[in-house]
Amino acid sequence: MNFQKVEFEFAAGRKEQLPRADLPEIVFSGRSNVGKSSLLNRLVNRKALARVSATPGKTATINFYRLPNCRFVDLPGYGYAKVSKSEKDRWASLVEGYFAQERPIALVIQLVDMRHKPSADDLHMIDFLLSMDVPFAVVCTKSDKLNKSETATQMELFEEIFGSEDIPFYPFSAVKGTGLSEVQGLIASAVEV
Repeated sequence: MNFQKVEFEFAAGRKEQLPRADLPEIVFSGRSNVGKSSLLNRLVNRKALARVSATPGKTATINFYRLPNCRFVDLPGYGYAKVSKSEKDRWASLVEGYFAQERPIALVIQLVDMRHKPSADDLHMIDFLLSMDVPFAVVCTKSDKLNKSETATQMELFEEIFGSEDIPFYPFSAVKGTGLSEVQGLIASAVEV
């Protein structure tokens, strides 16, 4: 699968604006500032396909990126406190509207920060994905910020949390490229099914 032949396609701020689904979709979900843009950029080997922001909560739209045989769908980050309630409600309506449509979701990549225990919002999203019965995997970002013993501790924690549900999880670093080939492999397998 060619990850480098990619282009920004569309940004939807309301569910009525969502484009027609004509390709398998790989969905990226996670809290604000978890590293979704960095993961997307690393996957396609571009510096700024997805804009990386120092300000959490910046992505307020669902962004669509077209590849030859699939579409990447970048959901707005959740869980950021410094956004108004009306803006949070709009985001929730937008994301729920996306999942309520019968879209060809091939895989959801749910991002969590490797350095921390998954937040209540992370676990809520994972429960939602389980209830939706869509294929998904957890990608644990920012793994380069941990030393070996911290990594081992966090891997045990994630095994405890996700192992009982047989949820696959992968350590990832946009900086070092750790887990890149595994995540690309997951995506390629999901699209080729």
